[in-house]
Amino acid sequence: MIEGLVNLGDLEGLARERLDPAAFAYYAGGAADEVTLADNEAAWSRHRLRPRVLVDVSRVDPSATILGTPVRMPVGVAPTALHGLGHAEAELATARAAARSGVLFTLSSLASRPLEDLAPVDGPRWYQLYAHSDRAITADIVHRAEAHGFGAIVLTVDLPVFGRREREARSGFSQPSAAGYGNFAPYARDGDVAAVTAGLHTSLLTWADVDWLRGLTTLPLVLKGVLTGEDAAAACEHGFDAVWVSNHGGRQLDRTPASVDVLEEVVGAVAGRAEVYLDGGVRRGTDVLVARALGATAVFAGRPWLYALSVGGEDGVADALALLGDELVNAMALLGTPTMADVTRSHAD
Repeated sequence: MIEGLVNLGDLEGLARERLDPAAFAYYAGGAADEVTLADNEAAWSRHRLRPRVLVDVSRVDPSATILGTPVRMPVGVAPTALHGLGHAEAELATARAAARSGVLFTLSSLASRPLEDLAPVDGPRWYQLYAHSDRAITADIVHRAEAHGFGAIVLTVDLPVFGRREREARSGFSQPSAAGYGNFAPYARDGDVAAVTAGLHTSLLTWADVDWLRGLTTLPLVLKGVLTGEDAAAACEHGFDAVWVSNHGGRQLDRTPASVDVLEEVVGAVAGRAEVYLDGGVRRGTDVLVARALGATAVFAGRPWLYALSVGGEDGVADALALLGDELVNAMALLGTPTMADVTRSHAD
C-alpha cells in the first residue's frame, strides 16, 4: 500500500509532492473560479444514507455488470488525458491496474499511449472518442478501437471548445509535443501530428453526426457529458446504450451543477431505456452507494487514479482501487445491503 494512504483524498497531496507543478496543475485544476470543481466533491456530503438493520451481511458482494460486462464493483476508470505526465508507462500501467482490480478502464482520445498498446491488457476496456473535424479520422479511430478489443465507444460531447483553465495558465503548463498524443500519430502529415490534433475538437458536432457515428460500429455507444434530462432523453431517442452524467471534472463550463445533483433528473428522463453512469468528485465507497441509490448503474473517477499513478505506478493505482473497494464493502455491510441489487432508492436521501 502507498505509504500514508488512508483514503483517496490523501492522494492529491502525495501527488503534489511528486509531480512537476505544471503537470499537477493540469491534473488537478478546473475551469475559471473552479466553483464546479469544488462542488463536485462537496455535493456528495449533502446526501445521507438510510441504513437498514438486522440484515444478514455475513457475505457482502459488490460485483455488478456494466453493459453486460461483469465487474468486481460498479466503479470504473474515467477517461483522462496524458497519463505520461505522471508515469513513464502511462495508460498502460493504469489499464493493467484496472484489469488486476476487475474494473472497467476507459482510454482517453488524448492518451499518451496509442490504443494499440492496450490490446494485450486482459480486462474490460472502452474508448473515449472526441469527434474529429475530419470524419475519416473519426471513422478510422472507431474501427481501430473495435479491432483491438475495446468494448464500447464513449462519445464525449461537452468540449466543443476548451474551458478557461486558469490554474493551468498560471502554472505555465503547455501541452506536450503533439507527437505525445499516441492515438493520432498514424494520421500525421509529413510527421506533423499537430496538424491532426488541431482538428480534434469540433464545434460543429450535432445530433446528426451522432446518427452517422451509430452507423460506423456495432459496439455499444455511450454519450458522455450530459447534465440535463432533455439531453438524456434525446440520447435515448438517438440510440445510445448509456448516458454518462459529467461536467468534465469541472474543467469546462464553470458553475454548472455537480454531477450527483442532476443524477435523478437524468435517470428519470432515461426511464430505463439506457444505463446511467456518473463521474465527478467520487472519492468514497459511500459515494458509490449514494449514486446507486439515486439510479446510477456505475460511477467513474479520474483524478484519484492519476494521482495514484504518479505516486506509485501500476501498483499505486491497484492500491487505490483496492482501498475504494474495501470502503465500499464496509459501507454496504453497515447499510444493510449485501449485494448491489439490494441498494434501492429508499437507502439514500
